[in-house]
Amino acid sequence: MKQTVLITGASSGIGRATAQALAQKNFRLILCGRRMERLEALQSELEGITEVHCLSFDVRDREAVEAAFSSLPEGFKQIDVLINNAGNAHGLDPIQAGNYEDWDAMLDINVKGLLYVSKEVIPQFIERKKGHILNIGSTAGKEVYPNGNVYCASKHAVDALNQGMRIDLNKHNIRVGAIHPGLVETEFSEVRFKGDTERAAKVYQGYRPLQAADIADIIAFVLSRPYHVNIADLMVMSTDQASSTIVNKSN
Repeated sequence: MKQTVLITGASSGIGRATAQALAQKNFRLILCGRRMERLEALQSELEGITEVHCLSFDVRDREAVEAAFSSLPEGFKQIDVLINNAGNAHGLDPIQAGNYEDWDAMLDINVKGLLYVSKEVIPQFIERKKGHILNIGSTAGKEVYPNGNVYCASKHAVDALNQGMRIDLNKHNIRVGAIHPGLVETEFSEVRFKGDTERAAKVYQGYRPLQAADIADIIAFVLSRPYHVNIADLMVMSTDQASSTIVNKSN
């Protein structure tokens, strides 16, 4: 029976690549994001392969999240897999120079947004005693680096929530796991540096970073495991990256 996967942050980067990979694996897709035109373009690309439905909403807006889930058509109401991929970094300032709006955006999207979306899906998983939640974290949730302060805190929260979900939902036979990527060449740095493409490009120069498709391949593998196998916590970095601050750019 074909499974339905809901992906947040599906309009670009890891989310988009994951949708493309899972369409090839015959999953039914619910693509979520703020940029409807991008979601619809991805839908047009994939709908010849599998069934696709788009939901445009901001994960930090609880009422919008609830309304979006209420609007799902009958064929997409039963969700089998939730991929909490929506996330962001804003700014790279020391804590004393941090911007309130940047802090709010990171905590609201990375933490509260993950909670709001999960809260919509978990009840049906519990009712069926089956389901899979895959949280996309970051190596920033495993260590802290200079000027990463609030972003790292938000990703540490994702790491803690992943563990807490797995414990609380264990008795309901629900799989919960996380993938924590290191440097992935996406729009991430462009968003962090607020559209400064030149500064963003330098983040990925001098070495071979991960690509969104690399993480999408891993997600597809995780979902393909027999149900008694749960990949609970996985860190992924490029060969050139040893930590958030150590990257070999000599090759």
